[in-house]
Amino acid sequence: MEITKIIDHTNIKTDATTQDIKKTCQEAKEYGFRGVCIRPEWVKLVKKELKGTDIHPVKSPTSRGAKQFNRVKVVVLVDPPIGDSPHKKRIQICKKAKRDGADELDVVISIPDVKHERWGKVFKDLKEICKILPTKVIIGSGYLTDEEILKTSQICKKVGAFCVKTATEKDPLEHRELKEKFFHLKLMRKGAPGLLIKVAGGIRTLSDIKEAIKAGADIIGTSSGVEIVEKNLKRKV
Repeated sequence: MEITKIIDHTNIKTDATTQDIKKTCQEAKEYGFRGVCIRPEWVKLVKKELKGTDIHPVKSPTSRGAKQFNRVKVVVLVDPPIGDSPHKKRIQICKKAKRDGADELDVVISIPDVKHERWGKVFKDLKEICKILPTKVIIGSGYLTDEEILKTSQICKKVGAFCVKTATEKDPLEHRELKEKFFHLKLMRKGAPGLLIKVAGGIRTLSDIKEAIKAGADIIGTSSGVEIVEKNLKRKV
C-alpha cells in the first residue's frame, strides 16, 4: 500500500500563519498526500496552492522513482472540538467552505446532543451537511461509550456520510491510548459497514499507521506525515 495516498496532511493549529499553511500545501504536493486538512479560514489559500496537483508529477518516496499524479484534496475541519455550534452556523460554515473551494468536510458531530441522546437533532443536522459536500463525520470516539460509538456510526451511514472519523483536536485519548482508539475503529466498522474509516489524533509513527490499518483504518489524519515518510526512507537506505 502507498502510505502517502491515505494520509490527510493536517495543519489545524489556531496560530498557523500564511507561510505555515503554504508549507503544509507544498509538503502535500511534494509527497503526494491524499489531502490537506485545515480550518475554514484557509480554504481559499489552500485551493490556490494545490491547483494543478492532478496534472503535475509529485514526489512519491515509496513508488521507486515512477512518476505519480495526485489531486490533493482540500479538506476543511468544521466545528471542533465537540461540534457545539448552532445548526445554522454549521451550515453556513460548510456552504462557505464549498464556495471557497473545499473538496471535503470533516465535521464534528454534536457531542453534547449525542450525550443527551437527541438523536433526531443529530440526524437532521448531519443529513443537511452531507448534502453540501462529501462528508467525513468526526464522532469524537474518546468522549463516547462503546454503545454511543456504534449508534453514531450507524447514523453516519444513514445520513449519507462517506466516512466516519475518530477525533480531531483535544482528543481525550492520548498517544499512549492508541490501542483503545484502534478498538474504536472496529466498533465504527461494525456500526457503519461499507463506509471508510479515518483515524486521527496521536498518529506519529509508521508503526502507528500500520496498526491503524490493521485495525480497519482507510484514511490517516496526521501532522506528522513528512516525518513518518522520511524516517521510513532512512530505514530502507
